[in-house]
Amino acid sequence: MPALIVAGAQWGDEGKGKLVDHLARQAHTVARYQGGHNAGHTVVINNEKFILHLIPSGILHEGKLCVIGNGVVIDPACLIEEMDALISRGVNIGDNLLVSENAHLIMPYHMALEAASESRMGSKKIGTTGRGIGLAYTDKMARTGIRMKDIMDPGLFKERLRAALEKANRLLDALYGTQGFVLEEVFDKYTVYAERLKKHVGNAGLVLNTALREGKNVLIEGAQGTLLDIDHGTYPYVTSSNASAGGACTGLGIGPTMIDGVMGVIKAYTTRVGNGPFPTELEDKTGEFLREKGGEYGATTGRPRRCGWLDIVALDHAVRVNGLSGFALTKLDILDGVDTIKVCTAYRVDGAVTREFPPDAATLERCEPVYEELKGWKESTSGIKKLGGLPANARKYIEWIEDRLGIGADMISTGQRRDELIIVKENFH
Repeated sequence: MPALIVAGAQWGDEGKGKLVDHLARQAHTVARYQGGHNAGHTVVINNEKFILHLIPSGILHEGKLCVIGNGVVIDPACLIEEMDALISRGVNIGDNLLVSENAHLIMPYHMALEAASESRMGSKKIGTTGRGIGLAYTDKMARTGIRMKDIMDPGLFKERLRAALEKANRLLDALYGTQGFVLEEVFDKYTVYAERLKKHVGNAGLVLNTALREGKNVLIEGAQGTLLDIDHGTYPYVTSSNASAGGACTGLGIGPTMIDGVMGVIKAYTTRVGNGPFPTELEDKTGEFLREKGGEYGATTGRPRRCGWLDIVALDHAVRVNGLSGFALTKLDILDGVDTIKVCTAYRVDGAVTREFPPDAATLERCEPVYEELKGWKESTSGIKKLGGLPANARKYIEWIEDRLGIGADMISTGQRRDELIIVKENFH
């Protein structure tokens, strides 16, 4: 299977980093197709934790080419900081990192405008990380953005930066009464970034297509999750890019006929960060139990995650939108010791029962979960590496999910470490 997409099937934070880390062993290239440094992939190697925000977790394997695609928006300062942090811990970046020359950049005025806008919205705010990602995508679509290749040409960069700052400074002053940015200061800072990054910048789409034509395994990773997709998520409480599998082609410059499979990553329960509807949310001791035992705090921001039971209605939507060929189940061990596990199989809304995920957040806000109860297990699943070693009720839980979704489990994570994994089906051969 030359090209495999790994996509989050919920609201993100499903544990994609660990799965990508495992699959990267058999891949030639690992590519990221969307999002910004608001995402965080965590990998634990020999009790040492690596948190990656922009660079694919394949970088932790020697000799793997890691690609940041044109669909990603990049804060150069954060990318350089991440590179330096990895180098300081003995990770070889070398020639293993390629950044698309067409990737758009997050500029300081994006962060300032986003922070000011969120503070004005009060209770209606989206719940962004305030890192300028949404505004960078806004400029991209308005065709006023600045790309990685632009800062490699000082004359062109200054011209585009001047036009962008004139607009941004007017907005900051007129709408929010805050001070703008000085052209030369921003220009000088980003010119330094360009010098540091230039050896890593190139035609990522061409490199990826060449690898695929040569039959090399390419692993494609997304950030966030399907329910945060700008088109198919709980709009407007979503991210600013296509986090679902469809974003992989436009975000990397490869055709859909190159994709051989899509593996969705599903947490054994559900979490969400930020604002927006969440039908199975548990604002009680069970929710707190899942948060504390599962370590449900954002890898990037440290924000506590909202926790709830597994939602089959939302997952059915993710299976359909992504065309999932299989799934990986993570954090099964967090449910150890839970007497009764509830799973949402339908919604009750305005007096009617539906099994369809509503297309708008306003309707989802009114949905009440209809639960089915499954028996839990008392035995520990932590660290188990064989399917037959799981408690009987844990296996039944997995089989129940497979039956409801109509796809099989490829991998099951039973702990935080990279080796705490049950391999049911190999995706690369």
